Amino acid sequence: MKLKKINAALSLLTTLTLFIHIGFTTYAYLTFFYNETLKNIFSYPFMVLTCLHAILGMCIVLFFNDGSKLADYPKQNIETIVQRITGFLMLPLLILHLNTFKLLQSCAADGKWFLFGLLIFSQVVFYVDVFAHTAVSFSRAFITLGKLSSIETKKKIDIVVYIVCAVCCAFVLFVTIKTELAMFLPAQG
Repeated sequence: MKLKKINAALSLLTTLTLFIHIGFTTYAYLTFFYNETLKNIFSYPFMVLTCLHAILGMCIVLFFNDGSKLADYPKQNIETIVQRITGFLMLPLLILHLNTFKLLQSCAADGKWFLFGLLIFSQVVFYVDVFAHTAVSFSRAFITLGKLSSIETKKKIDIVVYIVCAVCCAFVLFVTIKTELAMFLPAQG
């Protein structure tokens, strides 16, 4: 199906811009560097591609026959199930993610530490969700594009991508949470 191939290509472009966006944001957090123009340059292409990928993916799942029913072969379809659940969860978490900095700032200023903690936790869930979706989707995009047909090669690629995504997720979470706590928690002294 042509739409699935287009969406697979979009997913790979989205993955590229995801890592560029995360790389810049992590650098900004590590160095306490902020530049609105650069933030937008690294965010907008990622946001546009993500929206296109999400809309096309939902259309494919909702309006076109997308293979067998997932419940019929749950073990064989575990990656598809994870892919769809993480894709679905990403939307509400993304809305929260886009507003997290302002919300953390507001909670810290008002002393709402329980809500502050929930926002920090929501970021953990968001980043794990994004990296899990990326990890299970990467090799599948190459299969859809007809560039990968060997199950053994797919498994090897999956292992490498799972490791890269797990390490990146852990690093990004560490940097993000450490920096936000440094910015918003009252100084103890």
